[in-house]
Amino acid sequence: MSVAREIFRRKPVDSSEEESAGGLRRTMGLWQLVALSLGGLVGAGVFSLAGVVAHEDAGPGVMLSFLIAIIASSAAALCYAEFAGTIPKAGSAYTYSYAALGEVVGWAIGWDLLLEYTAIVAVVAIAVSGYFSYVLEGIGIDLPAWMLGAPGTGAGHRVDLLAALLCLLLAFVLSRGTKESARFETILVVVKLGIVALVVIAGAFHISAGNYSPFLPYGLGGAFTGAATTFFAVYGYDAMSAAAEESAEAKKVLPKAIVISLGIAAVVYLLVCVVLLGMQDYRRIDVDSPFSSALASVGLGGLGMVVAVGAIIGITTSAFANMLAVSRVWYSMSRDGLLPRYFARNHPKRQVPTRVIWPVGIGSAVIAGFLPIREAADLTNIGILMAFIVVAVAVVVMRRTRPDLPRAFRTPLVPLVPAIGVAFSVWLISNLDPVTWLRFAGWMALGMVVYALFGYRNSQENPDRAERSQDRERVTDPS
Repeated sequence: MSVAREIFRRKPVDSSEEESAGGLRRTMGLWQLVALSLGGLVGAGVFSLAGVVAHEDAGPGVMLSFLIAIIASSAAALCYAEFAGTIPKAGSAYTYSYAALGEVVGWAIGWDLLLEYTAIVAVVAIAVSGYFSYVLEGIGIDLPAWMLGAPGTGAGHRVDLLAALLCLLLAFVLSRGTKESARFETILVVVKLGIVALVVIAGAFHISAGNYSPFLPYGLGGAFTGAATTFFAVYGYDAMSAAAEESAEAKKVLPKAIVISLGIAAVVYLLVCVVLLGMQDYRRIDVDSPFSSALASVGLGGLGMVVAVGAIIGITTSAFANMLAVSRVWYSMSRDGLLPRYFARNHPKRQVPTRVIWPVGIGSAVIAGFLPIREAADLTNIGILMAFIVVAVAVVVMRRTRPDLPRAFRTPLVPLVPAIGVAFSVWLISNLDPVTWLRFAGWMALGMVVYALFGYRNSQENPDRAERSQDRERVTDPS
């Protein structure tokens, strides 16, 4: 078999869902999955990034930015829902593309997701750090400037120490076990949504129509650029699909969880943008703690402090969901032999991949400590968009190559809906900064080197590897 054919070998769709020693415990039902998805969907985008994009790119047009991002995300979500109901395995887009398009494509998306999810954890941690600093200042505690932000984000800033420490704390919580972590996540999501509802209701009485004018101060292009940046905020369902092997009745409940969670998130984001931009002029928004400053500007400073405290709790759920996702993608790639199998071994009692969780925690801590939130967010978005494109294409390909597969959910209007997802994703990518492209290209180039030197040879689907394993068995067992 030629190398060209071998790198496009496909992972069998009907292979065992319990592929690793010890397996992953199936402990999550529908509403725990919805909570996990909302943990990723409703986080930094509400409490931080909406203010950043409004202030720097779109003004009140940030509402249009989120609407564009939601439409694009919905097209991709329907594609994810079909795969989630067809291949309910850990790994999300990595597993889907491996089964539909071949190993080298699966590797590329998996490698992409490792960076994407880790950077999202960092973005969210930076957002939490900003609100935490706001709370401390409110009670008269001033922290040293060197620990309040990444280099270049302010006078004397050297590292965002609070953000880095949060990443390590989340790694510790995630390492305790899936059931315990899911319960923790669900509680925090309920608290977060309650706080968002409080903000929307209270802020609605202080909206000034004049703050919406001019609606597009940076032109329509500013709204498009804002959509490219806010896109990752409406993407948390992918983090949930990465944990497919830890859900009961996965084929039945995963598609439902994706659709329900994205619908809730869409309503939340649009309401939040209307209230935030109605309370305060976009030019005066404090990008470190947008909602707290907006509420303070209309005489609700006390409520602003409550929101800041709640944001610290609530945004943490987004970081948690994405850290869980990257650990499961890494775990799946290792189980398939594309990364060292050392990382595919679970903790003997907790049945979670702790050998992956801690490297992820450390990596996200480094990004959170030394990159500004905007650069970190852009770094995640290009990876997300690439994954969207591949999953949308994979749905169309799988419909043609495996029409016989039982599908618990079918994406409507194929190939139109996948084509919309691809078109939006390509367009949004074109609005990202060229520096983001260069960083992404460098990461992918490194990934292809790793695949060529390690993944290709050690893949579970490599027939030469099976022969080598048999040879080793004959050597150790001469009989």
